[in-house]
Amino acid sequence: MINLHANIEPWKGLGGIRLYAHISEYQELLESSRAKTHMLGRFLIRYEIENQVFMWFNIVNGKLFKITACKQYKGKLFDKITIGMEMEQVLKIDNSFMYNDFEEVYESSKGVYIETNPEDDRVMWISVFIKEINEKSFEIGNW
Repeated sequence: MINLHANIEPWKGLGGIRLYAHISEYQELLESSRAKTHMLGRFLIRYEIENQVFMWFNIVNGKLFKITACKQYKGKLFDKITIGMEMEQVLKIDNSFMYNDFEEVYESSKGVYIETNPEDDRVMWISVFIKEINEKSFEIGNW
């Protein structure tokens, strides 16, 4: 069960789901929620629990490297930032977010991505990830 009201913790996790955890720890959750799967390249897979969370695993080492809070997630990032908030307001709360044109997300060096709705610039998704995500050996699971 996912705690949709739990705080979003950069570098750690959200909703009771912990980064670096092995996929076997969440097998029952993924099966009972009928999570949809999407392969991303050769070694990465995303499980989507509709409107709640996306869980991103490296299939080489089986570990969780990114978690995304979606529409029904009510927990807060930095005790203030929520899904649906205007990005202008987010930037007033925390100015570490910079827009990445290539990825089309706001990135923070604090371990967070925020994706906004292009029509109204409101927060659609908040993702936390592991520190090793940008290392050369990330995709081959050497972390």
